[in-house]
Parts: sequence; C-alpha cells; structure tokens
Amino acid sequence: MAILTQVRDPRVQDVTVTRVEMAPDMRNATVHVSVMGSPAKQELALRGLASSAGFLQAQIADRIETRYTPRLAFKIDPGVKHSIEIARMLDEVLPPEQEEFPAEIAVESHGTGVAAEADLQDDPQEKA
Repeated sequence: MAILTQVRDPRVQDVTVTRVEMAPDMRNATVHVSVMGSPAKQELALRGLASSAGFLQAQIADRIETRYTPRLAFKIDPGVKHSIEIARMLDEVLPPEQEEFPAEIAVESHGTGVAAEADLQDDPQEKA
C-alpha cells in the first residue's frame, strides 16, 4: 500500500504488485510488479521504485519484527500483459456470442418448459 500512497516519485504510476518472492533467509525480496503503459513507462517506473527502495524498506522495518529487513529488488511481471494479449487474440478468433433469450420468452415461443408441462399434467382433484 505504501507504493500507492506514500511514494512521491512521479515515475511510479499505475504500478500493481503482483507477487513477492522471499529468499529463504529473508534478507532479499523480489517484488514483481505490473505497470500499465509503454515499455518506456515501465522502465521509468522500475527506476522510480529502485530509487524508492530504501524508503519502502524502512516502511517494512516499521511493520515487521525480524532480524533483518529484506532488501527489495523490483522486476516487471509480464503475466498481466500476456493475459490481456491472449484475451484480445481469442476475441479475434472466436465467433461472437449470441444473446440468449430469457426463460419466459423461450417458454412462450417454443411452447415447452415449466408452464407448458404444468398444463399437461392431470389435476388429481378433477378426476375425483
């Protein structure tokens, strides 16, 4: 949350932390981020995060009680952009979906369904 609210570097914009990988000894952490925008904007955001690493490490040190505060390294996570690209390609390849009719319209137009089946059943009181 500190990246969004407390980092004042103008290069750090549209950044989303996707995951964090900790070293077994907890001395190092790789923060994977997604940055929306061009590759140049991503590179600027990485530089801004790298220059803000000391501040962010101090924020972490205030919140956790460990022997060592992890040293932060930032890396672009291409997963979000890949999923957006795959979705775009699927939209181009797959046929457009047809709208489905609501249940009431389908029953009226086809003469089948719950309402039609209820009419076909014999009422036990009519036979008595």
